[in-house]
Amino acid sequence: MTAAAEGRLEVPSGRGVRLLIVGAPGAGKGTQAAVLAERLGIPAISTGDMFRANIAEGTELGRQVQAIVSQGSYVPDALTNAIVRDRLQQEDASAGFLLDGYPRTGEQVAELDRILAETGEELDAVVQLTADHDEVVKRLLLRAAEQGRADDTEDVIRHRLEVYEEQTAPVVAAYQERGLVVSVDGLGSVDGVSERIRAALVERGIAAS
Repeated sequence: MTAAAEGRLEVPSGRGVRLLIVGAPGAGKGTQAAVLAERLGIPAISTGDMFRANIAEGTELGRQVQAIVSQGSYVPDALTNAIVRDRLQQEDASAGFLLDGYPRTGEQVAELDRILAETGEELDAVVQLTADHDEVVKRLLLRAAEQGRADDTEDVIRHRLEVYEEQTAPVVAAYQERGLVVSVDGLGSVDGVSERIRAALVERGIAAS
């Protein structure tokens, strides 16, 4: 059975694929990142997971992040960049990666460009999961009820969506100018969204069908 028949993606010319995935809270980004990374045989690298891992391991970076987060502040670009740079220099990322949650600012975009330029690499695509905000609110309210998250009210969720749009719009626009953005409807079943992502990447020639 071929890789395509198994729902897997093949990487052309034996090279790795370097992707970003972006999507609003509730759009299923984390789930799709894991599925896509497995299909491509590359690590899914989440800045949120890296922050938590460094904190749990008590590293110097982790202590700095913990001090910032405990004050309710955002982790500054310089620290985020340092953590991502360190992760991308690890062996398993040398043949490709899928970044989740980074970059989120113009400076982070520039730093990722510098990191990739040092090894003569570049991004292949930015997968953008789109979702109707009203549907996302319904999904997150349901999840909040199931998990007992009383603080996740509709107003709080809508505010988070607004903040996401404000923060990510410039980053997505920057990559749109480079012709790298692949927009995919993020609503529906996990398998259905995964297939839409696969088909969109195949169409762009990033992965062979």
